[in-house]
Amino acid sequence: MEASLIGFVVLLGLVFIRIPIAIAMAVVGFVGFGYMVNFNASFSMTSQVALETGMEYSLSVIPLFILMGNFVTEAGLSKQLYAASNAFLGHRRGGLAMATVVACGGFSAICGSSLATAATMAKVAMPSMRKYGYADSLASGSIAAGGTLGILIPPSVILVLYGIITESDIGKLFMAGILPGLLGVLCYLGAVSVATRINPALGPRGERTPWTGRIQALKGVWGVLTLFVLVMGGIYGGFFTPTEAAGIGAAGGFFFAFFKGRLTKTHLIEVLTASVKTTAMIFTVLIGATMFSNFINIAGLPDALADWATSFDISPLAIVALVVLIYLILGCVLESLSMILLTVPIFYPMMAALGFDLIWFGILVVVVTEISLITPPIGLNVFVLKAVLPDVTTKTIFKGVTPFWIADIIRLALVVFIPAISLYLPSLMG
Repeated sequence: MEASLIGFVVLLGLVFIRIPIAIAMAVVGFVGFGYMVNFNASFSMTSQVALETGMEYSLSVIPLFILMGNFVTEAGLSKQLYAASNAFLGHRRGGLAMATVVACGGFSAICGSSLATAATMAKVAMPSMRKYGYADSLASGSIAAGGTLGILIPPSVILVLYGIITESDIGKLFMAGILPGLLGVLCYLGAVSVATRINPALGPRGERTPWTGRIQALKGVWGVLTLFVLVMGGIYGGFFTPTEAAGIGAAGGFFFAFFKGRLTKTHLIEVLTASVKTTAMIFTVLIGATMFSNFINIAGLPDALADWATSFDISPLAIVALVVLIYLILGCVLESLSMILLTVPIFYPMMAALGFDLIWFGILVVVVTEISLITPPIGLNVFVLKAVLPDVTTKTIFKGVTPFWIADIIRLALVVFIPAISLYLPSLMG
């Protein structure tokens, strides 16, 4: 166990000196495995991990969902979702911020990336909110917080990776993410309502859209809603596996963009190139994380943690609270994908030993990771937004996300103390 703790310290040190997390995990995993066994075995482990990761059938769901998201994004869905949300909510106090949250939730359900959702919606929503005199804090805060929904609302690449690591049912994980994701949207809408009630100047009312305009706005999103229902309904009904659903989603995204007239030869090449780059990044991190996981497993850290957790006469929920605190701290310095790949192999055996449902724990991990994306001092969504909106200060964005951060803490408590929020829909699956 001592060797694995030293490896953890070395890994964090490499991350702090700006070594890419994938390389840092691979190096520590390679050296640690060689130290625990021998370096011939370490070389063999490295080649085996790289080969098996690239050939793993279940991982094919990742590039396919990424491709689906990129096709739908290319079709201009973000603008249509925002227009539809604004048509129904824009006339309320803080309505444009509410519309931004709803649009982020819808867009992230297809896109699957928090950072991409925040960056895309900033370009769509920020000009409209400024036009109606919204404070930059509330406007930027709603975009940064709304973007965090991207890693929970299915289809989610993060949930796919969690399912593969823990050997959990990916379809059930997708179902488990729906109600907490919707709860997140409702909590964010409540945060906007409370903030604008305290200070109405933050978000003045916009123009009321007549019902004819609302129905017209909905016509722009019916295609992608149909695609989402087809993909998730097929998984829920047991008609096809998540991998098959990803293939259907990618094909549907292609035709959606094609019939919108947005898919020229140049755009097709850009979509394919972006999908390859994102997939390569994820697989590189996954290979590094697997090598590091092999090292800490052979060093006995997960088993030692499980024994430690069960040896103390304290409530299992107290241990869950400690794990949540660790995630919040790590989220200040690590991005979501790396953090989950790094920590889940360590914590999930302990959670299983304590009798917790691993589907529930997966949703808990993702919700905590969402919170870390807007937690100071290094909330990645905040800095992505800062890059897109250079005239808005980081302090202003962090001030704007504060109500949403509080709402997230409330949602986290509900997920912890009411497991049915996560487990009800999966329990209905065959």
